[in-house]
Amino acid sequence: MKVACVGGGPAGLYLSILLKRQDPSHDITVLERNPAGSTYGWGVTYWGGLIDKLHGHDPESARAIGENSVCWSDGVAHIRDRTTVHHGDEGFGIGRHRLLGILAERAVSLGVRVEFEHGIPAGAEPPAADLVVACDGVNSTLRERHADHFGTRAVAGRNMYIWLGTTKVFDAFTFAFVETEHGWIWCYGYGFSAEHSTCVVECSAETWTGLGLHEANEADGLAVLEKLFAEPLDGHALIGRAHEDGSARWLNFRTLTNRRWYRDNLVLLGDAAHTTHYSIGAGTTLALEDAIALAGALGAERELPSALARYERERRSALLPVQSAARYSAQWYENLPRYTGLPPERMFALLGQRHSPLLPHIPPGLYYRLDRAAERLDFLRGLKRRLGPRVASALHARSRASRG
Repeated sequence: MKVACVGGGPAGLYLSILLKRQDPSHDITVLERNPAGSTYGWGVTYWGGLIDKLHGHDPESARAIGENSVCWSDGVAHIRDRTTVHHGDEGFGIGRHRLLGILAERAVSLGVRVEFEHGIPAGAEPPAADLVVACDGVNSTLRERHADHFGTRAVAGRNMYIWLGTTKVFDAFTFAFVETEHGWIWCYGYGFSAEHSTCVVECSAETWTGLGLHEANEADGLAVLEKLFAEPLDGHALIGRAHEDGSARWLNFRTLTNRRWYRDNLVLLGDAAHTTHYSIGAGTTLALEDAIALAGALGAERELPSALARYERERRSALLPVQSAARYSAQWYENLPRYTGLPPERMFALLGQRHSPLLPHIPPGLYYRLDRAAERLDFLRGLKRRLGPRVASALHARSRASRG
């Protein structure tokens, strides 16, 4: 089979590796619009279990990813002038540049052609191949050619965010919440190498404009943020993310969904198919799992339409709980003032519960007490697990009806 993967991110590169391992006779090309060694972003996160899954599909790249990752096991939150710690939140970080390098090197070693500075312009015909994989991100040009067929929908969140780097190496997943005269602003940081960490800063649009960040140049904006987060940064600098215009950008996160994931021999993969809010740290994991599912479907089905239908069915089902968790997580941050009156340790505990569909409908102090009780009593824990989604759904429907 001749396969063209349009986009050289984790999804396309890992798919090319898996397909070559299935059948070395496959003719596979990965087309990446950026130059070799060029990538956006800093570090990416993943959580326990992913490396084990990757080992089951390609041990060599899994070992390299594990060896180049850093690990943390605590969560730390700075809230006003207080600090609280939660133990046991094991996670991993790896530089996006390093991850792509590992996957590209592995793909080439298996006979995949990786062609840099070779994008597909908007409106251009896709490459000639038996299978064309659109793994060119949230702004996929291949998907947009047939947006009506795919049923593409993008919903922008209310908050503003910016993805930065720092020379402060966090040894725990670190949150910092700062109250300003214009409202709350917060960051979360995590290490991904011995020299650098990622630092994502978020706030409401009102706080963003109130602090003047909407009109500040990059240097001035970073100076404002360094002052606000001086304590968790421990005097270290923030570093902007390079774009074509040389500046870091404030954005609204867009949650993207598609009703269909394939059309004839064109299939969507990774962010071209779906996005989940960055606050759950699942984007890279989901992209790699997409690749595993697509390779598995292609290996199991004789006919391409059957394989693509199987892939879409499996991944749409697997994504439902993740997308729900991401939606509630984004809403937790969009409604942050609802929780800032709690003692820091209780606020941090509810930060860990932000994926719950019940939390938005129950007063935060009461939810905290009920959750602590459920931890001690097995029957309450089971009741919460069984009834929680149904109660939340009923409350959500009632809320929508009252607004209508």
